[in-house]
Amino acid sequence: MSVEAAAQAQDSRSSWQKIAWILAPLVLLIGALWWLLAGNLLSYFSNGAPPVEALTVERTILDQDGLRLLVRGGGSEAMTIAQVQVDAAYWRFSQTPPGPIERGSAAWIAIPFPWVLAEAHKVTFVTNTGATFEHEIPVAVETPQVTSLNFAAQAMLGAFVGILPVVIGLMFYPALRGAGPQVMNFLLAMTIGLLLFLLIDTIEDALEFAGRSAAIFQGPMMVILAAAASFILLLGISRRQGVPSGLALATYIAIGIGLHNLGEGLAIGAAFAAGAAGLGTFLVMGFTLHNITEGVGIAAPLLKIKPSLTQFAVLALIAGGPAVIGMWAGSLAYAPHWSALALAIGAGAIFQVIVEVGAFLARSSDDPLKSWMTPPVLLGVAAGLAIMYGTAMLVKI
Repeated sequence: MSVEAAAQAQDSRSSWQKIAWILAPLVLLIGALWWLLAGNLLSYFSNGAPPVEALTVERTILDQDGLRLLVRGGGSEAMTIAQVQVDAAYWRFSQTPPGPIERGSAAWIAIPFPWVLAEAHKVTFVTNTGATFEHEIPVAVETPQVTSLNFAAQAMLGAFVGILPVVIGLMFYPALRGAGPQVMNFLLAMTIGLLLFLLIDTIEDALEFAGRSAAIFQGPMMVILAAAASFILLLGISRRQGVPSGLALATYIAIGIGLHNLGEGLAIGAAFAAGAAGLGTFLVMGFTLHNITEGVGIAAPLLKIKPSLTQFAVLALIAGGPAVIGMWAGSLAYAPHWSALALAIGAGAIFQVIVEVGAFLARSSDDPLKSWMTPPVLLGVAAGLAIMYGTAMLVKI
């Protein structure tokens, strides 16, 4: 055998040995799990106590046929709903799909209960082990039906509270374009201030939705991991060709704001689906005023260049369009864990934009630390936070 053939044989044996060492622990793991299940080892620790059960109501629909609730099991084993009470009275019900609800699985529970408009009702689920899970319906209102007319109305409202204010904010671009370096730094710092507010607001909302989701989704941890993954991914993309500036930086600001508006749209759409959206004229005006500053923030990195009208239109759609998509998605397939995930991704994107705008601002001075301590920057950050906080009072109910 030649030296070359011997070397190839040695490499082949080495490769097979590596594969064997990879498969060995996996085979051991599979064998251990099979032994645990087949041998029923945990039976020696059983004291007759029922399994741990958990049930989360993810969606409630009220119509002429009564109540329909989407529930998700999250216990250690499959659970069976044996009885249903509404306002302390037992009611017959049907389940789709029937049978025990596996861990992580969902089922629709239909109850022919004659609910009363504007009244509060309490639904109690009783499992075959005697465990009970309660769900409150604070105000009974018929759930709107999904129609093309509703979709068009939601699109119009989403454009009004999402796209229109961004367009109005971008229209300040010509007036700001002749601004000097001090005004430029003030506007960039104001962008950081409004993004900081959006970051805190988005995380707060994400954690609120995470608290309503089934325990199996590990809501708070899901929010943290999704936000971190979003931040790292977008930061890596933005740094592929160096530190972004100009139109690229404005685009990333629009993406971060757009993901935030997607989460807001999901929440509004879910309120429509639940029949609980009381969006009055004053509240819509509040949303519009609250989001105008976002357009100014997007325009800030563009003051040294001349974007086309098409580029301005694309930026407005990126920042405001997701509000429409969120309303549609929320009204069709709302679940609290999806809203939490969308808001978490938005939080990561907003934090990435804060880092990029901060880096862009620091490059405007020979001393990055000193650039952050100048009066225009400090006043800009404070102004961004104050404006967003003040306009947010109009939309908090």
